[in-house]
Amino acid sequence: MRVSPACQLSASLAAGWFRRLLHKPKPRSVESSLNASRSASSSPSSSSSSAESSGASPSTSLARSVRSSPMLDINASGSARWAKSYDVCICHSEVDLELVEELVSYLEGQPESFRCFLQLRDAAPGSAVVTELCDAVQNSHCWVMLITPGFLRDPWCKYQMHQALAEAPMANGRTIPVLKDVDRKDYPKELRNLYYIYMALKENSFRQIRDTITRYLQELCRSSTSRME
Repeated sequence: MRVSPACQLSASLAAGWFRRLLHKPKPRSVESSLNASRSASSSPSSSSSSAESSGASPSTSLARSVRSSPMLDINASGSARWAKSYDVCICHSEVDLELVEELVSYLEGQPESFRCFLQLRDAAPGSAVVTELCDAVQNSHCWVMLITPGFLRDPWCKYQMHQALAEAPMANGRTIPVLKDVDRKDYPKELRNLYYIYMALKENSFRQIRDTITRYLQELCRSSTSRME
């Protein structure tokens, strides 16, 4: 049987199309394409290895890029921190001395080496109580008021509290009330415009006190630097 030229041409074209179809690379699935794209752009292993090599986690690196200005060093020699003799004065009742000594030991043992005024340790022997209490307030950046039942009964504690409020009447973080074993209704009315730290867990409260003092000193140093510029 004789095949026409038109049929031969059609058969040839069909054979060529079929060969091209057999040799055409198979398309990758959507999942494999996404996986390849992820691995090429930001794989977890490459991110973690780059973070380890730079000494910071990805979140830390992002925070550094967003916050361009470094945190001020309150320990620097020219810091406004050194304008006063003490970073913090602890106002407390004598019956709470053991707890206060723990707090002072904690603060003085921090990397910032906070300078604490502890009345029974740092007051000059023979000096007048009123003078010592006033000097302690004036020569300290911050004042921690450890408000306990003993504090509420002690007239000298109340005197020192009033001195601190007179020194800084606009609540700017310098006065730090700390409540322990005192009902909220007994919280001194003079301090009711200030937030307080409630001492339930000692370790957490100590850390909050440290953070509050640090925050005030950093803001003090930042404001002082801005004025100088």
